[in-house]
Amino acid sequence: MKTITIEGQLRTGFGKSATRQLRSQDLVPGVIYGGKEEVNFAAPSAAFKNLVYTPSFQIAEVKLEGKTYRTILKDLQFDKITDKLTHIDLLELVDDKKVIAEIPLKFVGASKGVKDGGKLVTKMKSLKIKTYPKYLKEQIEVPIDNLELNGNIRVEDVKEEHYEILNSPRIPIASVVMTRQLKQEEAAAPAAAKK
Repeated sequence: MKTITIEGQLRTGFGKSATRQLRSQDLVPGVIYGGKEEVNFAAPSAAFKNLVYTPSFQIAEVKLEGKTYRTILKDLQFDKITDKLTHIDLLELVDDKKVIAEIPLKFVGASKGVKDGGKLVTKMKSLKIKTYPKYLKEQIEVPIDNLELNGNIRVEDVKEEHYEILNSPRIPIASVVMTRQLKQEEAAAPAAAKK
């Protein structure tokens, strides 16, 4: 599993003026929670780039004054005007404590419906799951070989060992829809047969 390292410093000052001063130095304030104690820190905004601006799920190792925290991204705040990252929340991974995470979906295989001229439409990019940290992975693979024309794969069809899936089970995550060309061909077929 991909891990990125973020080096930062523990925060000493709090309040608006301390936060403003951090941001003026291009530092992003953050908090790590879920472990023994809540840890307030700050790190350069560039350090978060590979964690924030990616569709991948990954682990962030935050190094603060000789101590390393294994974390996952939990929440982000951006400036409404400049769109700069202004705050980050990370969840510390504790081996015997389940975590809730959003894991991206990867559709694998070739759908029967697509081979028959349909178009694959993905309706969800990730699933919300609950599991122990040791079972976290970059993506959940969803086989689509048996997905037929006008067929759906729903949340309940995803079977992933050690994962409790928290999304509603009936929600479709992918389907194969008829393309306009296929609809026209089907409409033309009965007319041709009558002649």
